Amino acid sequence: MISGPSGVGKSSVVHALADRMTFHFSVSWTTRERRPGERDGIDYVFVDRKRFEDGIAEAGFLEWAEYSGHLYGTPRAAVLAHLDAGEHVLLDIENDGAGQVKKAYSDAVLVFILPPSLEELERRLRDRGDTAEEDIQKRLGIAASQMQEAELKFDHRVVNSEVGAVADEIVSILHSADGP
Repeated sequence: MISGPSGVGKSSVVHALADRMTFHFSVSWTTRERRPGERDGIDYVFVDRKRFEDGIAEAGFLEWAEYSGHLYGTPRAAVLAHLDAGEHVLLDIENDGAGQVKKAYSDAVLVFILPPSLEELERRLRDRGDTAEEDIQKRLGIAASQMQEAELKFDHRVVNSEVGAVADEIVSILHSADGP
């Protein structure tokens, strides 16, 4: 599992990891609006709040959480099918969800991606050009809390100064977790 604050570069790291190793990427469900360039079913499964809440009621999520007023969750059936087939599964989820998964699957490897600094994180959020000022400030506040929690909740923490280097470090972490 990888996690990190909004704007830290998780999607870029996932793409770089795909060039380095084989895994199934779990596409999360979300109630937030689609950003420019995002594709339904590939970047996220975009659903309305009622459909998401129905999924919660049916125990359809491995984990779920609310972040910045939107719901995010990992569909249980798809992840378990790939794990049962012996595949690595990569989840891109937030801190609370990571804790839920670790509690249920103690052998899950949790990696938290840190920005080089909060100033750099703010720059990245602004450079996206798709986030309102109020949301930027809210996300920076949440990021500070997430970064503090990461010390206790995550097995590994890596700084995303350069995407390729971070991907290489995560591959090394995962190979170590697989054992000899």
